[in-house]
Amino acid sequence: MTDTVHRGPAETRLLIMDIGMGAVAGLAGGLVFGSLMAVMAMLPMIGMLVGSESAVAGFGVHMVISAVIGAIYGGAVHVLGLSPAYGLVAGIGIGLAYGFMWWILGPLLIMPTMMGMGPQVGSALSQMNVMSLMGHLMFGATAGAAFALLSNRR
Repeated sequence: MTDTVHRGPAETRLLIMDIGMGAVAGLAGGLVFGSLMAVMAMLPMIGMLVGSESAVAGFGVHMVISAVIGAIYGGAVHVLGLSPAYGLVAGIGIGLAYGFMWWILGPLLIMPTMMGMGPQVGSALSQMNVMSLMGHLMFGATAGAAFALLSNRR
C-alpha cells in the first residue's frame, strides 16, 4: 500500500481544500487568458469544441476548462508537498511552468486532435500559437499567484 492510503481525514480535507482553491485560482487565470482570447477573436474556435461558434459558448467552455485545470494544479501542488508553504514568487514560477505544459497539451495536442486536425506541434511557432503561448503563460502566472495568495490565507 502507498503512503496515500494511510493519510487521515485531516490530510484529505487539506487536499480537497487545495483542489478547491486551485479551481478558484484557475478561474482567475481563465479570466485573464479569456480576455486575451476575446481580443484575438479566438473564443468562437473554443466554442467549436461543443458544436457552437458562439463567443459566449467559447468563453463558457474556456472557463470550465480553466477551473478543471486549476483544480488539477491545486491537487498537484498539494501532492508535491508545496502547499501552502511556497510564496508568491514561487507560485508564479510554478504557474508559468504549468501554463507552458498546458500550452503543449492543449492547443498543440488535445484541442486540434479533438477537432480532427491531429497534433499541431510542427506549427508551434506560428503567430497564433505564440499568442496562445503568451495566454497560457498569463493563465499560469495568474493561477499560480492566486493559489499562493489563497493558500497563505488558509
